[in-house]
Amino acid sequence: MPGLLDQRCRNHAAREAVARCPECALFYCRECVTEHEDRVLCAVCLKRIVGLNAANHRRWGIVTTLGQAFIGLIVAWFFFYLVGQGLLKIPETFHEGTMWNAPEAEGR
Repeated sequence: MPGLLDQRCRNHAAREAVARCPECALFYCRECVTEHEDRVLCAVCLKRIVGLNAANHRRWGIVTTLGQAFIGLIVAWFFFYLVGQGLLKIPETFHEGTMWNAPEAEGR
């Protein structure tokens, strides 16, 4: 069985291989591999992995956005509910002598 020293890059036959992609198990030179999440991958495998992650992100993106909007509405409703409850607890005497009183009928 030939070792890494005897292998050649799959994309560049004149170059010796320096790494083996753990996904496809093929040998590549330094130019053809890259590090992703602490692993050395070839470009084809990297594209496939990143594509899968992007598809999962798009799928859950709309669900996450709708969930955040729903939670935001609940928080806003609860805030205004508490403000309304606080305003209802203000005694009527607080507004005596202010412009908020109902106008008196002028003929009395």
